[in-house]
Amino acid sequence: MLPTRLLTGPARVPREDAERGSMSAWAAVTTFAMLLFVGLGVDFGGQLQAVQNTRAVAAEAARIGGQQLDAPAAMRGQGAVASPAAAQEAAMAYIEGAGLTGSVRIIDGRILVDTNATYRTKVLSLVGIGSLPASGHASARIARAVEGVEQ
Repeated sequence: MLPTRLLTGPARVPREDAERGSMSAWAAVTTFAMLLFVGLGVDFGGQLQAVQNTRAVAAEAARIGGQQLDAPAAMRGQGAVASPAAAQEAAMAYIEGAGLTGSVRIIDGRILVDTNATYRTKVLSLVGIGSLPASGHASARIARAVEGVEQ
């Protein structure tokens, strides 16, 4: 005859089978953290690329603005100076053509360009951050050079 205790007690499951198919809390938290870090890398990398683009567009817009010389003054030997209206118009056209917003100022013969853009986040939007700002700044100065020497 079998002892009564063996027949009426709760069934014991071997320890190896009790955890089969379950995931530990540590693994769940670690997986979530790794996905978060990858997402942050994607979004901040995208913002960095947007910042580099705004800086490149600003530099090119300043260069293009600096090429808009006041031709009559330059031909009379009065120096190479930018035509303010033409420089501002050309630089703004370049910025708008690149799909950005910005401003162009001409101060003391220097062309100052500021550009702005917005990077739309891919992962951070899940936590309420839908966009990150990107901006660039550049300036150009018109200089006359003869045989590589600035005059």
